[in-house]
Amino acid sequence: MDILYNSTRDSHLKLTASQAILKGLSDDGGLFVPDHIPSLDKSFEELKNMDYRQVAYEVMKLFFTDFTEEELKSCINNAYDSKFDCEDIVPVTYADGAYYLELFHGKTIAFKDMALSILPHLMTTAAKKNNMKDEIVILTATSGDTGKAALAGFADVPGTRIVVFYPKYGVSPVQEKQMVTQRGANTRVIGIEGNFDDAQSGVKAMFNNKELAAAMKAAGFVFSSANSINIGRLIPQVCYYVYAYSRLLLDDCIKDGEKINVVVPTGNFGNILAAYYAKLMGTPINKLICASNTNKVLYDFFTTKTYDKNRDFVVTSSPSMDILISSNLERLIYKICGNDASETAKLMESLKKDGAYTITDEMAAGLSDFVSGYATADETAAAIRRLYDNTGYIIDTHTAVAAKVYEDYKKQSGDETPTIIASTASPYKFLRSVLSAIDEKYDSRTDFELIDILKELSMTEIPQAIEDIRTAPVLHDIVCPTEDMQKQVEKYLGIQ
Repeated sequence: MDILYNSTRDSHLKLTASQAILKGLSDDGGLFVPDHIPSLDKSFEELKNMDYRQVAYEVMKLFFTDFTEEELKSCINNAYDSKFDCEDIVPVTYADGAYYLELFHGKTIAFKDMALSILPHLMTTAAKKNNMKDEIVILTATSGDTGKAALAGFADVPGTRIVVFYPKYGVSPVQEKQMVTQRGANTRVIGIEGNFDDAQSGVKAMFNNKELAAAMKAAGFVFSSANSINIGRLIPQVCYYVYAYSRLLLDDCIKDGEKINVVVPTGNFGNILAAYYAKLMGTPINKLICASNTNKVLYDFFTTKTYDKNRDFVVTSSPSMDILISSNLERLIYKICGNDASETAKLMESLKKDGAYTITDEMAAGLSDFVSGYATADETAAAIRRLYDNTGYIIDTHTAVAAKVYEDYKKQSGDETPTIIASTASPYKFLRSVLSAIDEKYDSRTDFELIDILKELSMTEIPQAIEDIRTAPVLHDIVCPTEDMQKQVEKYLGIQ
């Protein structure tokens, strides 16, 4: 059965998967959602004998129903190839009572590679299917990882350009160096004098600017998004949760049908929403544990029923989670209010106008699959140190937030269900925070010295992404006030 996509703010809108991928964000400001969540049509006994590419196809074919088998398999095979440094694509490592799903073996050593390696292929295929002649301009805000992964995915892809905005003082040194050294004639990286929410709001404002859209159309350009607001990025993330369950089954860690828990360090809510979609498809997931850092807007939402961004923004050691407006939560809100687009639009208008909204008790009942928790910076560091001392396994700061929240959940609930923790970035990406957590003596060392120290302690190879930035020249040095973001885009596209 074909799946069509409507906006969370307009249920009457009907687009094919390829149209929704190209558009990225609906004209009404809503996010595209499938008109129903399909059920897996292969058993896990069958899936466990498939490799990652095969499992990805079995999931994506159910959502992207206007892509042919040949088109979809071509996108998948071009995405999940030698860009990943291990054959499994996403290996699972057991450490200290949990299974760590390592989502960082791609080109930019963060989980965003899992979706952003395939999005350019989905998008260019979709453009051909829909006879699009305009050049696609990927407009993206990043809290650190999406930017580099999107740049790497779209660099020099014909028929596309990409502009990435990031908070100049809100990402790690490695994250920034990865972005500002990005090659590609069609790439532009711009730091802003603000935080991630400012960057995200500025990008959304440009998407919703009808005059800008008209000027771009006249010049032969059209916007699309590589953020997780794009359904073409969200659905590929569903695949690795289905695959993870099949790996645990293959390795006799669980029995077929046995439920697992999933813990996800969460900022923009896309990664945990993907796990929720995997559950709705039939993956035996019990609890979805939403792990926040000190910017605990999601923790407060799950515990109070009120989403309130009116609070101080805290820069933490887990910068990709330093977010106060979790865009993908809108998709969950739409689901728990019975797919009521007008109610969703009303709540989002309240968020825009007052910075907050409160859901009803009936809607809150739809959140029973979720558990939430948060970890402070000190607790995050302690989780890194404890896991290293106990096992020798080293995790990054975001994964450590999830590890701490899971530890608290187990103590409070006594739940011994087998649990997967989404390990969202390589520890090499957050060198100083990780090594300082293990031993404060490392704080006095240079970043390049820390690379070699981490290699020795973790007994892992230095990722190519890190080797590449040791000597790479800075190619992007623009920094602008938040209010000048649109001017920078217009200047880049030559439509001022």
